[in-house]
Amino acid sequence: MAIASITDFFQEIVRDLHTSLYLAIGGSVEEESIDWSSYTVELVSTGIKILILLAVLGFFYWLTTYIIEHNKGRFRLNDRRAKIARSILRYVWIVASLIAIMSQINFEPNTVKATAKASIWAGIYYVLWTSSGHIIHKILQHYGLNASIEQLLKNILSVLIWTLGIASVMAQFGFDIVSLIAGLGIVGLAVGFAAQSTLANFIAGITILLEQSFEVGDWININNNEGRVVVISLRTTHILTRDNITVIVPNSTVASSEVTNLTSKNFIRFDIRMRIAFEDDIDTARNEILQVLTDTEVVLKRPETSATVAEIGEYGVFFIVRFWVKPASVARMPKIKEGLQENIKRAFDAANISTPYPHMRLLMPKDVDYPIATKPFATTTQLVTADNPSNISLSKNSK
Repeated sequence: MAIASITDFFQEIVRDLHTSLYLAIGGSVEEESIDWSSYTVELVSTGIKILILLAVLGFFYWLTTYIIEHNKGRFRLNDRRAKIARSILRYVWIVASLIAIMSQINFEPNTVKATAKASIWAGIYYVLWTSSGHIIHKILQHYGLNASIEQLLKNILSVLIWTLGIASVMAQFGFDIVSLIAGLGIVGLAVGFAAQSTLANFIAGITILLEQSFEVGDWININNNEGRVVVISLRTTHILTRDNITVIVPNSTVASSEVTNLTSKNFIRFDIRMRIAFEDDIDTARNEILQVLTDTEVVLKRPETSATVAEIGEYGVFFIVRFWVKPASVARMPKIKEGLQENIKRAFDAANISTPYPHMRLLMPKDVDYPIATKPFATTTQLVTADNPSNISLSKNSK
């Protein structure tokens, strides 16, 4: 009994599959018998029609592509334009083949019409999407804007084109796009309130890219963080310091802070301080300093270097040494300054110019008898009593 029930169960499944296949090829449940031979003939006939249509469309696609490929000079097409033309022809061929197949397998006319319209809109937005990058590049190149802005605008425009394209395609099939956009707007507003700091960094990132206060590769100083800019994203700016440490600064902090761009010009001036003794000759020391600067490769000859007396201090004469370098040398500036100080010290030693240090000198007079006599000094004593508030002064000379 159990075996018969299992057999009936599987037979019922086979009958259901049989009926479903029959209905899929155009049969009707009202018919008492299934005429497989007639429907097989109809299916084969439909397949042959589809193959003929696909062959005709494929032939026209191949012929048009061949004409374009062998007549680039006549049509004034470069490689890029020829590639775009082939892509458009390929898309038209695929869409036409799809519509031909749908028309032969009894799709509703409204569905075929909606598919055709959706394909046209999708093709238009595809052309806009593929050509938007080239257009943005040409515009930014004309106005001299950097690559970071180009990538930003490409991303924004790509998202906008894709959104409008999907909305236009869905609208052809009866979707209520207005309600969908309104719902997305409400969701976007809620997300905006929940992520105010992220939006602030995003807006600040766009401002930084548009103002071009600094670019990737510049050497900047932000809040005592000095280094080379390696990334300017929409949320943060990455700075690589001399210690090979990446400092990630939020763009809102960058926008509200004082930023020093050390490499915005063709050359930059730096200075160091050197010290000589009071007894040494200033001109000789200056000549030694300038000679060291001349012999240093990274120091520019123009603008001219200088070594002037900045201060006559308590322990010597202080020189301020000013020199100019190229932006590429900014990353090695601590090492350059240390090398200059070392070479100037060697030059001073060779010229018998001493470098003083904090010290105290006691100058004693010569040819005197000890102990040295001192001048007399006067002392005064005042007495104040409660009964007599008047002051009584007593003076005495002491030797």
